[in-house]
Amino acid sequence: MNALSLDEVTKYVDENIGSFHEAKLKSIKKVQLTQLLKKKNPYLLKAKNVATSEVFIRSIVDAHLSSQEETMFGDFLEGLAQFVCEKTYGGSKTPGEGFDLDFTRDGTRYLVSIKSGPNWGNSSQIRDMKTSFKKARRIIKNKNIVCVNGCCYGRNRNEDKGDYIKKCGQSFWDFISGDSDFYKKIIEPLGHKAKEKNDQFMNEYSMLINRFSRQFTDIFCKPSGQIDWEKLVEFNCGRADMKLPEISI
Repeated sequence: MNALSLDEVTKYVDENIGSFHEAKLKSIKKVQLTQLLKKKNPYLLKAKNVATSEVFIRSIVDAHLSSQEETMFGDFLEGLAQFVCEKTYGGSKTPGEGFDLDFTRDGTRYLVSIKSGPNWGNSSQIRDMKTSFKKARRIIKNKNIVCVNGCCYGRNRNEDKGDYIKKCGQSFWDFISGDSDFYKKIIEPLGHKAKEKNDQFMNEYSMLINRFSRQFTDIFCKPSGQIDWEKLVEFNCGRADMKLPEISI
């Protein structure tokens, strides 16, 4: 095992975290109101007694951004994990399908599929991962090979899943870094320049909320100011495509 300094981690984060923030900005700049309205559940928002355009728009925009951010930041964390393991154990991304890391530690070869958190997939996706693990064992034919599902955050008390091992949070970062406190040490580098990047994002976010709120009011609110839920549901759920007036920017 090779030692990994926190300065190296900080340098990697500084050079790569920008891609996450840029992806966030790109996502918020290209999203369209009609796209969000077709994807979100109007019945749920009515049941929550949403009554104003701004609250409605914030609800659907925040839900969209939350799902987008999880994927974007998951990609960044996967890259960070690969960097850490490359430095400590000579790990590399495997050419095999479904694997993000291939490295040897203490005489055992590990094939790792990295996910952001522990609840990352449905039964079908987990079955596909297990199939990839079994296929790799058949091809490699190495008795000292262990397949691992590594999750960058969360916890999992029962790591032995039979066909593979599942390591989450502290256990995963310790596994690839050799440092049981590494999961805490990366917090500070991840927050470097976060305020500066977030200020830029919030400026775009505020303009989007204002713009979409105005557009939503013009199209989906009655002259009295009330949300026209029937019109909204017709647009979201109706059999025929509903023609909307041109949305001014």
